[in-house]
Amino acid sequence: MPQKISRLADFLPYLLSVTSNAVSGRIADEYALRFGLKIPEWRVMAVLGDAGSRTQRDLVGATLMDKVAVNRACKVLEDRGLATRSPNARDGRSHHLELTEHGRTMHGQIMPLALEMEELLFAALDADERAQFKVLLGRLRAHVRTMGGNEHGTDDGMEEFGA
Repeated sequence: MPQKISRLADFLPYLLSVTSNAVSGRIADEYALRFGLKIPEWRVMAVLGDAGSRTQRDLVGATLMDKVAVNRACKVLEDRGLATRSPNARDGRSHHLELTEHGRTMHGQIMPLALEMEELLFAALDADERAQFKVLLGRLRAHVRTMGGNEHGTDDGMEEFGA
């Protein structure tokens, strides 16, 4: 029988969600201030910068964002000249998105900031705690994937792309 949760603040999924939102929000402030990017746009850029050309479907799986959010992010990146779209030779209905030279330059400027933000955000944990935290998050995510029944639990093969 599941244990009774008397307070929302004791419910682990809630704590995980609000902590994730707080971390993402703090990082979003920096990306918006310095680069005019929102989190979905950065996530798409991060995947494209790391993995190269991808379809929007690939980006949905890699970012675990919904199709609409990925579509909007791709549109913004294209409009700003940070990404370009080309037809998918294997599938006439889809397109590949990839970073432009300007997009790759911006990605290269953001990555040091992302690492700096990671260092600042996790300064509350020592090196051993950080390592253990990564292990625990990985185990939890792997377990969620085995539970099935949710497209967000799929194995996307892209584990680390920042906020």
